[in-house]
Amino acid sequence: MNSVQMDGDASQALALAVAVVEDDRLLREEISIHLVAHGFTVHAVGSALALDDIAQRAPIGLYVIDLNLPGETGLSLAARLRKSRPEAGIVILTARVALSDRLAAYREGGADVYLSKPVAPDELVLVLRGLGRRIRRASEIDDWKLSLRERTLTGPLPGQHFRLTHREKALLIALAQARDNTLESAALCDLFADDDESGSMNKHALEELVARLRRKFKVVQPEGAEPAIKSVWGYGYQLCVPIMLG
Repeated sequence: MNSVQMDGDASQALALAVAVVEDDRLLREEISIHLVAHGFTVHAVGSALALDDIAQRAPIGLYVIDLNLPGETGLSLAARLRKSRPEAGIVILTARVALSDRLAAYREGGADVYLSKPVAPDELVLVLRGLGRRIRRASEIDDWKLSLRERTLTGPLPGQHFRLTHREKALLIALAQARDNTLESAALCDLFADDDESGSMNKHALEELVARLRRKFKVVQPEGAEPAIKSVWGYGYQLCVPIMLG
């Protein structure tokens, strides 16, 4: 596909990656190619399970989900994404045209937009750009903002700004996109299995990493504020502040 001249919306699309969850490989590739050509970063997978694996490592703000998926259904996936990522943009893209399916996607799945296949590629682009603008406007109010390029975290209050290490950034990305913003310690340690930094990530090293990150938050948070990261006894850690990845 030929490259395109990106307008203002398209140039900002790179800040919001799109997950395309579609089990039809050819359709998945076609959608991905078109979105990439219009400035989006795309993660294309064939199942909810594959999405969960990617979401621990890559920032995703927009989702295009088919209802008929192997394993967990698209409706179930959309519902839990809406619960764990209330600010996310969720598009259901399906061959189902029945009103009952459409209503279920909105009521049970929390979808923002329901599109029937075949969809005009440019319509999908416009829908995703619109959702992206909504996310950016919402994030300007309460969320902390994690700059992936500059590796900095900025809070909603004046003076809330600090730089992150590579591992601190990876930890926040994983927690921000996990179900209920919670991950077990073993899964967090596995994030750094291929890390170039010297030393393996064991439970003790993870505790030290979390402790350093907590101290950075505490310095800029108001006195008495809820800890940004909580320990979940016998399990792992939970992120307790909303973070917008961009």
